[in-house]
Amino acid sequence: MKEVLFLSVGLLFLSTTIYSQNRSATSSSNHVHPDWPIFRGDAQLTGVSASTLPENPELIWAFEAGKDIEGSPVIWQETIFATSLDSHLYAIDLNSGELKWRYRGAEESKASPAVAEGVVYFGDESGAFHAVDAVTGKQKWQFQTDAGVISSANFHEQRVLFGSYDHHLYCLNRRDGSLLWKIETDGYIHATPAIVNDNVLIAGCDGLIRIIRIRDGAEIKKVSAGAYVAASMAVSGNRAYVGTFGNKVLCLNAGAGDLIWEFDPPQRDFPFFASAAASDNAVIAAGRDKMIYALHPQTGKMLWSFAAKTKIDSSPLIAGNRAIAATMNGELLALDLASGKVAWRFESGSAFIASPALANGKLVIGSLDGVIYCFGTK
Repeated sequence: MKEVLFLSVGLLFLSTTIYSQNRSATSSSNHVHPDWPIFRGDAQLTGVSASTLPENPELIWAFEAGKDIEGSPVIWQETIFATSLDSHLYAIDLNSGELKWRYRGAEESKASPAVAEGVVYFGDESGAFHAVDAVTGKQKWQFQTDAGVISSANFHEQRVLFGSYDHHLYCLNRRDGSLLWKIETDGYIHATPAIVNDNVLIAGCDGLIRIIRIRDGAEIKKVSAGAYVAASMAVSGNRAYVGTFGNKVLCLNAGAGDLIWEFDPPQRDFPFFASAAASDNAVIAAGRDKMIYALHPQTGKMLWSFAAKTKIDSSPLIAGNRAIAATMNGELLALDLASGKVAWRFESGSAFIASPALANGKLVIGSLDGVIYCFGTK
């Protein structure tokens, strides 16, 4: 009888262990980060949060920076990091809104910061790329490019990758900022590079989408986007989604670069500047045509559209059953992911260009009047 009991307990333990391992593997394959440490939340730039908001979020606090905020804030270990046109990088307590420290860059910054292993990375308009200790605010190193850096950083192992307006994509050693390689393109690189396995996907202002091997900077594939691209690519599964200045949203094979489908909004001809958010259920794209679209990830068929009545440069995110978007007329919207109906709305009185970030049940966004807002439950 004892042997049967021990066997049963052993099988239960083994079953639980396998279940736990499978859950971990599934979670890992989804790439969704519990924090929001980089622009769009994760290395694949999906724009999908692991956190959710209450049905009716409340304004918890507001922090005033020195000038406009165009770069999207990020969240790491209950600290918000945000850049400003006053040339500073701010570290703000997520729960209280109190300033922890601020670091002065060389010039104003429009780039979203990115955090990895306790170091914050960001570029500024002088072309300087900074690495700053996330706890102390002290500089660790600085790398100089030949033009402004608006692209946010992304990471692969001990490498940091970002684009510059000097037409180059850079890959540096994270430890000391030494150059590992750089690749020249035919236009500005505004977008943030997306990481897919051991490759980087980058869309550029030269109208080309490149797949580059991270190990040595070798170009694997180059395909035409048909127009100028400022948006970053959102990669979900084996598909990459990006909007262009040719008024289209493209879906490509993330490994081969082949076009799978394209969405061309009917009777409208405005650019997609904002980056899309991509989940298993929907691709959310917001454009300068004053519309927010939900597209079927597999077919590109429009599921619904929402008229925002003003252009949108801020990149939307997906959280649970809602899409969160911010507009140029100062509205922050939560739309039902299934229907596109407004579930919640906040009016700030100032335009949003920066994109929202969501972690630990708190939604954070910066505005063009230099205010960082935090929403959640008081």
